[in-house]
Amino acid sequence: MLTSDSQTQKRLPTMEELPYQDGKPVDSEVQDLIAHLLKSILAYIWANRNDWFFGIDMRWYYSPDEKAIAPDGFLCLGVERVKHENLRLSYVTWEENGIIPSFALEVVSKTPGGEYKQKKRKYAQYGVLYYVIYAPLRERKPKLTLYRLNGEGKYELQEDNPMWMPEIGLGIGTEVGTFQGVTREWLYWYDEQGNRYLTSDEARQEAEFELQQERQGRLEAEVQRQQADLERQQAEQRAENLAARLRELGIDPDQLN
Repeated sequence: MLTSDSQTQKRLPTMEELPYQDGKPVDSEVQDLIAHLLKSILAYIWANRNDWFFGIDMRWYYSPDEKAIAPDGFLCLGVERVKHENLRLSYVTWEENGIIPSFALEVVSKTPGGEYKQKKRKYAQYGVLYYVIYAPLRERKPKLTLYRLNGEGKYELQEDNPMWMPEIGLGIGTEVGTFQGVTREWLYWYDEQGNRYLTSDEARQEAEFELQQERQGRLEAEVQRQQADLERQQAEQRAENLAARLRELGIDPDQLN
């Protein structure tokens, strides 16, 4: 959380006054889709919560004395989901009660280099609890690198995939799936037991499948009931026919054991 006595001695720029675009394009389509996939899942599983914000390729101002930094994705807890009708132009720490992101994501379109090491130092300095780097083009090394900030303010490499983040109440990891018609390895959120959270489309498809299965089960049960009724009626008809034949022969069927 940002605190500074010097900030009380001068007027701080507002979100509207700060630059919020730098003209730099998103590195790749995958980079853009991964962040939007994570945000869309949060919007689905946290639909009833209004205490979180997930920024995508948005400028984050930690201090008015430092340049903004723009993670590919970042998650803040304890802030308003929707700040006002025009939404956020940037994430400005001193306008968010000093709350900094708990999670920062960088999706690397090439081999991680100096830029990401510099960001790693910045995130540690700012106190970002979890830092995740995903390099989809990596072949010999793991594509996913997970860090957690320790008590000494340094990042420690985490081995778990997915990695559970108790302070956030989510896990983060990779899995092959389909998003917007693209089947590949994606980043997903997980629960504490390691179960992947579904996208809204997947949840809808699963609900539709379960409904179809339920309807099919009811239909099969009805068919079985009708078949049983038919067999009972046929058995009763055969019994009545046999009784009538016996009576024609002068035999009372009711007297037979």
